[in-house]
Amino acid sequence: MSQIASRHLSFADYVAARRGDVDRALERWLPAPPACPPALAEAMRYAVGNGGKRFRPLLALAAADAVASASGGGETARADALRRALPIACAVELVHTQSLVHDDLPAMDDDVLRRGQPTVHVRYGEGLAILVGDGLLAQAFGLLARYPADEGDAPLLARKLRVIAALGDAVGASGMVGGQAIDLTTTGSCRPDGAGAALDLDALSDMHARKTGGLIRAAAVGGALMAGGNDEQVEALSAFAVRVGLAFQIVDDVLDVEGCAATLGKTAGKDAGAGKVTFPGLVGRDTARLMATDAVAEAEATLARAGLSSPYLTGLARGVVSRRD
Repeated sequence: MSQIASRHLSFADYVAARRGDVDRALERWLPAPPACPPALAEAMRYAVGNGGKRFRPLLALAAADAVASASGGGETARADALRRALPIACAVELVHTQSLVHDDLPAMDDDVLRRGQPTVHVRYGEGLAILVGDGLLAQAFGLLARYPADEGDAPLLARKLRVIAALGDAVGASGMVGGQAIDLTTTGSCRPDGAGAALDLDALSDMHARKTGGLIRAAAVGGALMAGGNDEQVEALSAFAVRVGLAFQIVDDVLDVEGCAATLGKTAGKDAGAGKVTFPGLVGRDTARLMATDAVAEAEATLARAGLSSPYLTGLARGVVSRRD
């Protein structure tokens, strides 16, 4: 790991250091020729390296650091916690990227722009884009099975199994895939007659808790578990991430209305064009913004009650509300 995030390291420096750790690890752990066909390896790296902010891996590492700090660990203990959390941080980013690649496909949201660049299927074709997503998802779970490779550490192995299960739940039918299915149902994309289903605020929140929030929660929980967090700490970080995930999606909906492609790095206004139900569409932009701010405040209060207050977790949460892309 690069310089450890001491309490005197600014949030900006922390983000830069941890993002560098993640980027280097992703480059090391992504498949490469000759084991992986060159065209597939190139497309996977294009998808993963195409300007991502690394919010979810940063959250995983910050959660690990918060647990180690709350446990009274010094620099060595915190460095070890970050090392053990790095695989889940990278695995979550691989899964997140997979979801973007598949979400952009013509059969899903049909977008041509992602992170300011052509989407994977536009650059490499639909067939290879599907394989890129499949490969990233498989790579994520293979990575967690192999790393960290602390042989003979039975408690660590037990924690790894919990992390793998948490990520599987976040990705599968009860999580991200299920949320995407609900999304398709609301727009009528999965019905021959094209009839959609209406969503109220509770149903919309549930959909996004699956589609967006689940992976954010898996990042925080995974980081906490790999740092040796106890049940109370893991539950607190889970609750924190649920509120942050809600705020993230609300702001995403607002930016789709307010933003432009040059700022967002993706096509703006697609939700309205597709007839999707959104938070600003249901409650208005001002109320939606207030909901996001309140969710982050609740998230911070949850950490404080559990003795896990962290300038890095706080910075990431507040950045969700203030982001413009």
